[in-house]
Amino acid sequence: MKISVLVKQVPDSDEVKMDPVKGTMVREGTGNIVNPLDLNAVEVALALKNKFGGDITALTMGPPQADIALREALALGVDHAYLLTDRAFAGADSWATSLALARAIEKLGPFDVILAGEKATDGETGQVGPEVAAMLGVPCATYVSRIESDGAYVTVSRMIEDGIEVQRIKTPCLITVINNINEPEMPTLAGKKTARRADVPKATAEDIGLKKEETGLNGSPTRVVKIDHPKFSRQTEFFRGKDIDDGIGRVVEILRDAAAI
Repeated sequence: MKISVLVKQVPDSDEVKMDPVKGTMVREGTGNIVNPLDLNAVEVALALKNKFGGDITALTMGPPQADIALREALALGVDHAYLLTDRAFAGADSWATSLALARAIEKLGPFDVILAGEKATDGETGQVGPEVAAMLGVPCATYVSRIESDGAYVTVSRMIEDGIEVQRIKTPCLITVINNINEPEMPTLAGKKTARRADVPKATAEDIGLKKEETGLNGSPTRVVKIDHPKFSRQTEFFRGKDIDDGIGRVVEILRDAAAI
């Protein structure tokens, strides 16, 4: 079975900063990690490989230092890693990002299963997985909490508002996973050594057949036109000693006004 995993290097959530003029994320000078849900996707890929054999290819788009995320995937047991990196990709929205990933998958594939985290912590859109599937013309399942396969079909359990939905999908397909599908393993020392020495091929927009106007801000149909930072204000009420019962009543009153109880 040939499997591809889409991974992304994201800023530590406590360090996210936005450029108020461009409406894009400031990535320079921030700590970076692998998007947590993408590690769940890697773990699913490893389980499928253990069952059916084959190989796993990790793919990401980002600046040159994003190869650190790919090396972490290699350390976990992924076989191959490819980095899409080009100044032309800068400022890409989910559409332009998905187009670049889809073109790269077409060049590196075909793949039986494409896996990704449900969303990334730096955007929270959950759009890239389904958009890549649409561009490739393959079926897609999202919010997947369980996956089984017989090689030709994939059966998934999806978390939805009303409960759990089960789908049976023919391969090739794309699946996005949530964090309760598994518990990602830690890389071994041997895996880290292998990943450190591994060659991570890089590709530009031209390498995957994209024109400059299809990439980055130029290829992005959406724009961030305004950024607002939420402001929180709190009014504190204190109840002490003999007033504790009044305080409990006040809490109940607030919860009822908020329709919480």
